[in-house]
Amino acid sequence: MKKKLIILGGGESGVGAALLGKHVGYDVFLSDQGQLRADYRSTLTAAGISFEEEHSSLDELLAADEVVKSPGIPETNPIVMALRAKGIPVISEIELAYRHIGNSRVLAITGTNGKSTTTTLLWHICQKAGLDAALVGNIGRSFAWQVAENPKPFYVVEVSSFQLDDIVSFRPDVAILTNITEDHLDRYAYKMENYVRSKFRITLNQTEGDVFIYNLDDEVIQQAISSISIKANARPITMKKELPLGAFIKDGDMYVRTSQDYMTMSVFDFALKGKHNQYNTMAACVAAATIDIRKEKIRDAVMDFQGVEHRLEPVATVRGVLFINDSKATNVNSVWYALESMTRPTVLILGGVDKGNDYELIRELVQEKVKAIVCMGTNNQKIYEAFRDVVPVIEEAASAEGAVQLSFQLAEKGDAVLLSPACASFDLFKNFEDRGNQFKQAVRNL
Repeated sequence: MKKKLIILGGGESGVGAALLGKHVGYDVFLSDQGQLRADYRSTLTAAGISFEEEHSSLDELLAADEVVKSPGIPETNPIVMALRAKGIPVISEIELAYRHIGNSRVLAITGTNGKSTTTTLLWHICQKAGLDAALVGNIGRSFAWQVAENPKPFYVVEVSSFQLDDIVSFRPDVAILTNITEDHLDRYAYKMENYVRSKFRITLNQTEGDVFIYNLDDEVIQQAISSISIKANARPITMKKELPLGAFIKDGDMYVRTSQDYMTMSVFDFALKGKHNQYNTMAACVAAATIDIRKEKIRDAVMDFQGVEHRLEPVATVRGVLFINDSKATNVNSVWYALESMTRPTVLILGGVDKGNDYELIRELVQEKVKAIVCMGTNNQKIYEAFRDVVPVIEEAASAEGAVQLSFQLAEKGDAVLLSPACASFDLFKNFEDRGNQFKQAVRNL
């Protein structure tokens, strides 16, 4: 008799898991308490996969041999609690995908900030080098969907802490941890140590033959690493000292040293600007060198990389005002990076669903660089309280269109308007992509 695989959640990762489950011979049933997207519904129907939406049949779900849980569903969800109480294994979609990749290699990237940029840059380097690699996970395609429909010898996987929480055997050949700052603490009982432990799970199953690349200058990582058992070969990255293995920046040059080879490159040749992107670039270069990609290919890819949509993405200059879309900045630390790279007086668009933000982190940068704030969220009280004594103008807008028009009025020639919300987007938008796209459209409408 076929094993029964239940999929909780019918988004990109859930539908991908359902398709892979069906492909490898499970009896698959997908359940979503919300409404499925029309294209996902037709994909499941075409594949002959049973599903339900807008309700959950608990008896059916508790008959599972194993459950794949969407990363967006918390442990406090009543269905998850019922499954746990019954002892039914609950795994993540990246765990299911990993079990069926055969001899393919996995390059996995996690961290609070910079993971999308690092993942995409590493994939771009692989493309330049002629490797047949897929860009999957928290960015691009669902990992399981890719494995089911178009398996590859290399997977460059962006993984979130939520996905790592439910791994069992997932083991990257190369793991990157970009940094750790406060985020998603509502999912971790408001305890930073729980979130840190979750991020370090990327190393959980690594062996002596694997590589772990991490930011040596990140204080949280530095403090945690001595108390965590890591078997993989450490390849740190830093801007503070020379290293025998890993990467460092000294006098404007990046040095990448692996056991196989070494390379150097001027940071002024990096396509990605800003100090935070120098860390992202170092991490991607060490990973690429580790899998023996030639240094000429790495250099070429780093010089012509285009960046990530919704991450410090220049949209247009309108009458001397530069509009920048950083909708992907869903936490305060991301906004810190964005403001750090600003060279013009800035009108900052902030706000959305607050995830327990501590705005004190960016207060100094806001005072230095921001001339006005436009709040774009349903509850902006916290933003007012944090900045009213350091920013002369704080206004409110109820839509992307309104925020863009108001910002344009507040800006002068030579200024920048930066959408970098520090918050989740679910009050006014479907997701951060929708928020960024609406912002870009509003700029084009000016």
